[in-house]
Amino acid sequence: AKRADGHWEVFTHGGRNATGLDAVEWARKVESLGAGEILLTSMDRDGTREGFDLELTRAVSDVVGIPVIASGGVGNLEHLADGILKGGADAVLAASIFHFGEYTVAQAKDLMAARGIEVRR
Repeated sequence: AKRADGHWEVFTHGGRNATGLDAVEWARKVESLGAGEILLTSMDRDGTREGFDLELTRAVSDVVGIPVIASGGVGNLEHLADGILKGGADAVLAASIFHFGEYTVAQAKDLMAARGIEVRR
């Protein structure tokens, strides 16, 4: 999703193709169609290392009863905890902070557990 005119619009093809669909309404719709979870990527934040779009994550998490996985923008381990504690996500996704060797998955799990978030070991 990308922010557009006071809402978030669904985009496809890595953020290249606009759909005209409101992301929050689309989340409700896909849940009603039987989706089991939503992988929610903020195209505005993806690759920025500024953290998840917590407002978008919270807006979607608040209107669906299925798990929401936050994606896009992680730059440090605190961002992972923020996605759950502030954004209301059920899970978080990160890639570059691990690919470039800045952090390990074990470090991420340790920090999240220290913040009271349940993690698999």
